[in-house]
Amino acid sequence: MTAQPPKSPSLILIVDDVPANLDVLSETLSHEGYDVSIATSGERALLQISRILPDLILLDIQMPEMDGFSVCQKLKSSPETAQIPVIFMTALTDLDSKMKGFDLGALDYITKPFQDREVLARIKTHLQLSKLTKHLEKEVAEQVISLKQAKEAAEKANIAKSQFLANMSHELRTPLNAILGITEGLQDEVFGEINEKQVKACQIVESSAYHLLSLINDILDVAKIESGQINLDYSIVSVDQLCQASLTFIKQQAQKKGIQILIKLPINLPNLRVDERRICQALINLLTNAVKFTPEGGTITLEVTFPLVKQELPSSKTYLRFGIIDTGVGIAPEDIDRLFQPFVQVDSDLNRQYEGTGLGLTLVKRLVELHGGVVTISSQLGVGSCFTIDLPYEEIEVPLPDVAKKLSPSEQLMPSIQSDKLTSPLVLLAEDNEANIISISAYLHAKEYRLVVAKNGEEAIALAKSQRPNLILMDIQMPRLDGLEAIRQIRLDPSLEKVPIVALTALAMSGDRERCLEAGADEYLSKPVKLKELSLAIQKLLT
Repeated sequence: MTAQPPKSPSLILIVDDVPANLDVLSETLSHEGYDVSIATSGERALLQISRILPDLILLDIQMPEMDGFSVCQKLKSSPETAQIPVIFMTALTDLDSKMKGFDLGALDYITKPFQDREVLARIKTHLQLSKLTKHLEKEVAEQVISLKQAKEAAEKANIAKSQFLANMSHELRTPLNAILGITEGLQDEVFGEINEKQVKACQIVESSAYHLLSLINDILDVAKIESGQINLDYSIVSVDQLCQASLTFIKQQAQKKGIQILIKLPINLPNLRVDERRICQALINLLTNAVKFTPEGGTITLEVTFPLVKQELPSSKTYLRFGIIDTGVGIAPEDIDRLFQPFVQVDSDLNRQYEGTGLGLTLVKRLVELHGGVVTISSQLGVGSCFTIDLPYEEIEVPLPDVAKKLSPSEQLMPSIQSDKLTSPLVLLAEDNEANIISISAYLHAKEYRLVVAKNGEEAIALAKSQRPNLILMDIQMPRLDGLEAIRQIRLDPSLEKVPIVALTALAMSGDRERCLEAGADEYLSKPVKLKELSLAIQKLLT
């Protein structure tokens, strides 16, 4: 039978084998409004406590059969009674007895003969402390539960966000893949000859689709960074290579506006350990903005400064700075603070004149901060702006490059000469989107590949076993059985173990590539994929 806690007022249990002591204490405590329970031995005390839990115990030490020390020890060894305050009341005054009482868990020690006022004061103090402790324990328990619930809710929200990102990535990229695939096929005259006007129309569609793709990528990248789903892929990178690769993306746009591009690089620049794709992405975003907001005939300069020691930081690290300076429209001082906020463009007039989501600078800031760097800006209306990216530099030991023969681009593009040259390779396309099937099939037929199509994972496995294709193009998100599981099951067949598999997915989420390769794919391409790139990947795997 579980003991029940008492209801108010506080219940005091007095344990003493001397009736006179019990009478005096009972009368004193009752007069003060306490409920009183008495026990004349240790055994009786434990029996009463098993029925109802007191709020406090006044416990004599010297009692026959079971002394107060033994009673206290039993109480403190039980989780149900361990928190009940115990005050020893005894004629023993030696230090050893007092220390033993405290070691066993008693909170206080009153020597006989006792004074009523002293007993009442000590009881009142320990009851208050006990109530306060229980209240705090309850609050802590509620906070722990609240934090646990909040953590679970945050984890669920994070999972939901990840699923939403994956679904949005798939749903947005899949139709774009079809649009870009068909326009590429039209321009390559896969569907028949087209005239010059039709070529220009296809180029406009293609350009608009790629612009939409870049906006989708920016939105998904910012969302992935904020949900902690972007992992940096560090490598040793040449600074000159970073700059040249970034400038390549904007040279054509700059030439159309008659903008002069200058590059200032000091000699003997060190290599950087960064995620090359992400830092290149940040530089391209800043350079693209510079081109967008610089009028015709202006100038854009990409300048690198090294070494740069930032004394304001306690570590005094060495930094390398990329500076993008333009002679553009400039930014008002009151707008600079809002510049890196998501979906913000600083002026409504500019919004009408210049397209964009207002996510580019947010993405730049997040990517640089992931590297431990800093983005700064200085600007003057009508004069221009200077954006800087400061990245921490660490000394790197670069191994000597291996001496190996590298194929030239023309050699890489040359088809292999095989003995079964007259038999065109059979490609199994596993894809559930009809538009993608049409665009990929038409392009591969034009490249003289034979093709069989599966519209779900189960069909893909069956056709792989019956048709024995030379290569498999496997979409990942398909009905009935997804592409990852289909790849795993195909790899279980010894006769299909060496067949090249290219994973095609519109998810493009962190870890997708690793999951596909781990399942057994030989290559991973993110949709929308250029059909020329797909053709080259197929050719490479078949040679």
